Amino acid sequence: MSSPVSQESTRRRLTAQQAETVAKLTDAAVDVLNTEGFDGLTVRMVAKRAGVAPATAYTYFSSKSHLVAEVFWRRLADGVAAPDPFLAPIDRVAGVLRAVSLVVAGEGQLGGAVTVALLGTDPDVEHLRWRIGGFIRVRLAEAVGADPENPGPVVDALEMLYAGGLVHAGMGHLSYEQTSDRLVAAARMIMEHQQ
Repeated sequence: MSSPVSQESTRRRLTAQQAETVAKLTDAAVDVLNTEGFDGLTVRMVAKRAGVAPATAYTYFSSKSHLVAEVFWRRLADGVAAPDPFLAPIDRVAGVLRAVSLVVAGEGQLGGAVTVALLGTDPDVEHLRWRIGGFIRVRLAEAVGADPENPGPVVDALEMLYAGGLVHAGMGHLSYEQTSDRLVAAARMIMEHQQ
């Protein structure tokens, strides 16, 4: 991984070797999730799958929730590009919401695990929750054409929309693909109403 996100961690900046270790751990976490589920996942199990000493894994991740939240953060940062300024605002918003909602689609149990992890109380998860929320807020503000520091009620409504949609999908009520379609339809209604 060569993105800037791969060179950072919740706890500190990473050297190239440390970034490689964290990437191994996050990749292994998805593998373990798909075989054991979130309840069966442990940092120790992920470390073993990644070929990393458990003590080393714990220097990067305080808990399984922290590890899963980091996986989501990395997928989000790498998978949700800045909106295309040449598109209409509604199309930019639709693109952001689709990208956010599909970042864990087809990833087995990752989506449900992300929902559980992000709702936890681990301070490292809280840090990532703020980072994730801020990232999505900026992307939505860019899509709407608003100032990310003071985006206004439309972005607030879109944030509530995506948060509810992703929790709904994470609970298994809809697939991420179905959630994506519904998010875009609801966003269109919000955007049309504000005009």
